[in-house]
Amino acid sequence: MVKVSVLNDGLKNMYNAEKRGKRQAMIRPSSKVIVKFLSVMQKHGYIDEFESVDDHRAGKIVVELNGRLNKCGVISPRFDISVKDIESWTARLLPSRQCFQIIRSVMHASLKMLNFGYIVLTTSAGIMDHEEARRKNVGGKVLGFFY
Repeated sequence: MVKVSVLNDGLKNMYNAEKRGKRQAMIRPSSKVIVKFLSVMQKHGYIDEFESVDDHRAGKIVVELNGRLNKCGVISPRFDISVKDIESWTARLLPSRQCFQIIRSVMHASLKMLNFGYIVLTTSAGIMDHEEARRKNVGGKVLGFFY
């Protein structure tokens, strides 16, 4: 198999292991971008834990899967997007399922939109999901998505 992109191969390996019902996936070789991408996935609860194993070669990452991952992928080439373009990219890449959660407080009830999936961006402030990039008002390059 020809390795085109280390991130793409790692995410495909994880996706295939998830679809086969495995509890672990091994990603080889390791890179800083993969570790940051996995930390964003872990922050949102799509994977449980991951551990970097240094084998004095390229390294490997062992990922604990929890069954929540439906799809993940890499966007190639890495398109530049600004803050105002984030909404159109989420509509293009993520599923159209949107649900609303009613948050009731003592004074009023408000609606909060629950997202189904995330787009991962590499920005000048680091690698983050599209919601955090919108909050920090930074744009960047699209790395990939997961839901």
